[in-house]
Amino acid sequence: MTYTILVVDDEADIRFLFSTELQDAGYRVFEASGSKECFEILEKEKVDLCLLDIKLKGESGIDILQRIVKEYKDVKTLLATAYSAYQDDVSTWSADGYWIKSQDMEALKDEVKKVLAKKA
Repeated sequence: MTYTILVVDDEADIRFLFSTELQDAGYRVFEASGSKECFEILEKEKVDLCLLDIKLKGESGIDILQRIVKEYKDVKTLLATAYSAYQDDVSTWSADGYWIKSQDMEALKDEVKKVLAKKA
């Protein structure tokens, strides 16, 4: 089974990097730069996991997370941020996973696998 991942990040270079790495790992990947695109894709496509940047222009990744948890119960969520302090923020605890952004793409893919394993 091929899982589908939605990468939500307002930085095009980051979206491209994550998407490329995840596609190379065998996942089907969609990209969104923010909330509007994210929910348009969620309405049209069956998404297994949403990889969300916390710091976005406009609506935050935490706001998007809370809406996904309420409206798309089958979609797993993985928060990605450069700031580890968010891990202690109660508003992030409904996410299925948490990844501190780094250049270690293997760590990202490992976290994605771990979160998707919860789905099976």
